[in-house]
Amino acid sequence: MSDSLGFLLSDTSRLLRRRFDQYARAIGVTRPQWQVLFALSRLEGTNQGGLADHLEVEAITLCRMLDRLQDADLVERRADPTDRRAWRLFLTDKARPLLANMREIGDRVLDEALAGLDAPARDALAASLGRIRLNLSTRPSDDGALKKETR
Repeated sequence: MSDSLGFLLSDTSRLLRRRFDQYARAIGVTRPQWQVLFALSRLEGTNQGGLADHLEVEAITLCRMLDRLQDADLVERRADPTDRRAWRLFLTDKARPLLANMREIGDRVLDEALAGLDAPARDALAASLGRIRLNLSTRPSDDGALKKETR
């Protein structure tokens, strides 16, 4: 069952991303841009390193993305008052309606994905996925590697 459940979770995630991309293209946003903007909406004022850690991407990859978002007037870099080498990141006023549109797209995709599931089934699914996330968010007690027994 673990292989089929793992595949099902992975494939479902892939299809959700694909459907989101189809709708987001219509408003000129890519999923990686949406991820940066959405994360920044929760972490406004963070620096590039903190945002890169949160998104689990390399700092240079994020820097290029931020350059494009800044050129589009969606993100603003402000000097960090405590570290002259660092920049704090903020959404611009232009980004906020776009973020609202992206949330609507996300809601639409979820509505499509969950069609045919009643409220109790949706709640059970959310609780189960939340539990799985929690289980995987904590560090394993050992190094996480399967150890081969030698005799």
